[in-house]
Amino acid sequence: MTTTLTKPPADAVPKPPKRSRGMKAARAGGQLHAGPVAYIILALFTVISLFPLVWTAIAASRDNQRLAQTPPPFWFGSGLFDKLEVAWTDANLGEAFLNTTLVAGVSSFTIVFLSTIAGFAFAKLRFKGRGAAMLIVIGTMMVPPQLSIIPLYMMVAKLDWTDQLQAVIFPSLVSAFGVFFMRQYLIQALPDEIIEAARVDGASSWRVVWHVVFPTARPAMAVLGMLMFVQTWNDFLWPFLVLTQTGNPTVQVAVAGLGRGYTPDQSLIMAGALLGTLPLLIVFAIFGKQIVGGIMQGAVKG
Repeated sequence: MTTTLTKPPADAVPKPPKRSRGMKAARAGGQLHAGPVAYIILALFTVISLFPLVWTAIAASRDNQRLAQTPPPFWFGSGLFDKLEVAWTDANLGEAFLNTTLVAGVSSFTIVFLSTIAGFAFAKLRFKGRGAAMLIVIGTMMVPPQLSIIPLYMMVAKLDWTDQLQAVIFPSLVSAFGVFFMRQYLIQALPDEIIEAARVDGASSWRVVWHVVFPTARPAMAVLGMLMFVQTWNDFLWPFLVLTQTGNPTVQVAVAGLGRGYTPDQSLIMAGALLGTLPLLIVFAIFGKQIVGGIMQGAVKG
């Protein structure tokens, strides 16, 4: 008895699912192209993010009478550059920019340098009390900074540092967040095998730090430096307590003295705030791609 195999009809054979263009590009290692919905969402978030800055410039170009009207202005007036010039002169922002750049630059450099070394010690070195010391460092992050203002001010007054830039620089030379940030990065990005290989070659601890840790931690150091620079630049409370507007003011202290009077000039205050924000925008515009690239490089290493 013989059996004959019949070929099933073409409609009965299931067809493989069609792959979309995005799936083919992903399987082939190509770039994925965003659709119109993604562009709409990105445009919406861009407008929302830029609106406060744009409205600050609009408010700086108007006067108090127009700003008090309803609805408020949503387009530029003719007095923007005049207000910027008055704010620059009245607040002495030229000296304030130099002071703030010095304070933020020194603080950011020391925080990045010391945090990288401390983060490496907590991440890769074995010593007694390492866990307890790390808990203390993390615990300091939970203490509100306002609690330390009074004793810190008493120390500054005894050292006769009031109205001097070192009163702002020295309290910000270290950062518990920086130590924790670098520790978490180095745990993943720095393999133990590289350190052991350097030890076998006869490298000391400091040589390991200079030739192994710093090159590996460069992306995280760039990100931490940018975060600390922005934080120090925008710091107001402590510089306002120890500095004066006529002595060595920072940008935030200088801007705080604008528009004073029985009726504060809101447009002049907005002009000063706009001038104080422009350096940060320039820094982000210049180094933003490098910072993002550093983050991605660190992610690939991790």
